[in-house]
Amino acid sequence: MMSHKNAKSTALGRMTMVQMVIGKGRSVADAAEAFGVSTWTVRKWLRRYLSEGKMGLYDRSSEPNWIPHGMPSTIAERIVELRRQRWTYARIANEVGRSHSAVGRVCKSHGVNRLDRLDPKEPVIRYERSQPGELLHFDTKKLGRIDYVGHRITGDRRAQKQQQSKRGRIGYEVAHVCIDDATRIAYVEVLPDERRDTTTAFAQRAVAWFTERGVNVERLMSDNGSAYRSRTFRKFCELQNIRHLFTRPYRPETNGKAERFIKTALKEWAYERPYPTSDARADRLPQWLDLYNYHRPHHALRGAVPMSRLASNLVGVHI
Repeated sequence: MMSHKNAKSTALGRMTMVQMVIGKGRSVADAAEAFGVSTWTVRKWLRRYLSEGKMGLYDRSSEPNWIPHGMPSTIAERIVELRRQRWTYARIANEVGRSHSAVGRVCKSHGVNRLDRLDPKEPVIRYERSQPGELLHFDTKKLGRIDYVGHRITGDRRAQKQQQSKRGRIGYEVAHVCIDDATRIAYVEVLPDERRDTTTAFAQRAVAWFTERGVNVERLMSDNGSAYRSRTFRKFCELQNIRHLFTRPYRPETNGKAERFIKTALKEWAYERPYPTSDARADRLPQWLDLYNYHRPHHALRGAVPMSRLASNLVGVHI
């Protein structure tokens, strides 16, 4: 703890105490009484001052000078070196002759306990297509069906469990999302599932929706879900002359615009109010999408709304 530099209990007060004994010739007992400390304390600071000078009056670390069972620095350095070579704790412990837990403590203190921390972070690559339709991002999000106000609103999980015991689980529905990379215009539907026929039919309607607004769709990007990998979806892309791109496995950030839109939709639409039923939530979606596309300022567009970018790229086209 950092003390005030002029406090009596710090180096300044101790210097005054020492000067009282050495400079003024006062006794140790007089100094102890004047400063409200024991004679042992006065002698301690006198001894430190005579052996170390003024620096001896400053507080020392509470860490012991020697730890009987401590880890020598050479062994600790060896543990870290082996860990950076992706050795397991058990293998390192056998190599250096230390316990598994001791190896774990050293690795944690040096920040190499997790293997994913050994790799340098990949640089964030941000991109944005210049024209509408160059790339559409597709994704899905499961939503629990609703037949009463849930714990996200009420905060009462006990009531939720009672309701579930009465009616059983009612399952999920799926929000299918399509967002244009250049304009951030979004098209969304809530559908019963995410099977190949459902997903392909949604993609057909999404592409048609953008085409009606003068957008020529060239590419689309999706994750590696079975519906997107199906022959049905591949045939749809071939018929529409659309190039299908897939995200890297375990890299959701590749499809980051769709992921970010889903977070916004959940916050501002799906969980924005206590819906009594799933149908009520779905009925609210078109109204929110109109707000998002036509009226809500978008941070990535420097405060512009998504439809304004479409209008600027397609002058004279009815949107």
